[in-house]
Amino acid sequence: MNELAQTAADVQAALAAVADAKDAIHLQRFFKTGPGEYGEGDVFLGVRVPMTRGIAKRFAALPLIEIDALLDSAVHEDRFAGLIILNAKFAAASKPRTFDDEARAAMVDLYLAAVRRGRVNNWDLVDASAENIIGPWLADKPRDLLFELAAADSLWERRVALLSTFAFIKNGDATTTFALSERLLDDHRDLIQKALGWMLREVGKRIDQRLLTGFLDKHAAQLGRTALSYATEHLDAVVRADYRAR
Repeated sequence: MNELAQTAADVQAALAAVADAKDAIHLQRFFKTGPGEYGEGDVFLGVRVPMTRGIAKRFAALPLIEIDALLDSAVHEDRFAGLIILNAKFAAASKPRTFDDEARAAMVDLYLAAVRRGRVNNWDLVDASAENIIGPWLADKPRDLLFELAAADSLWERRVALLSTFAFIKNGDATTTFALSERLLDDHRDLIQKALGWMLREVGKRIDQRLLTGFLDKHAAQLGRTALSYATEHLDAVVRADYRAR
């Protein structure tokens, strides 16, 4: 199937063909779609992640306008598939032999627009995309965008800001993670606490545990219990207990 022939409707049909109604019920509970929950009102077909990823691979040539249509879908798996396809296109445009900064910029704009209109609106959607799109894009650029996202009212924009720094951590750079963490210390939303603790833990795991403990020496008392639990998970038991006692 050539690029011009691939459409969002094709992806949606492929997902619908493998949907499972029982899985849909499970996923709606797992992703907290009930009244007042963080995923309130989201709709699931009942397609598990490995199967969604497999379908997304078949549509690597999907044009950006069709990816945007997927991201505007009311169906969670449609949006997830759209993000997986976007990840792959961004990675392809970032390779030395196929590098295309104009194409990358267009993908970033599309992604940010989807984030800001509330279409990247659950933790799995954020976690599967932020470090693969915004992180690499900002690797050699000023990172003001992340601080703008971290200051937004939207829980999901703030989580995008934190998760984008995973790309920097994997390249040995904890500076932006620490700066954003200091901004979000008082944000006690559960999904921000978990993201904050997770990124701090990864600094200690992937870069240097002394960087993590240095941050905790200053801020452990300000961190929520969830963030502190995540951040100290891989520390020595005695050290972990000391930080958690603060």
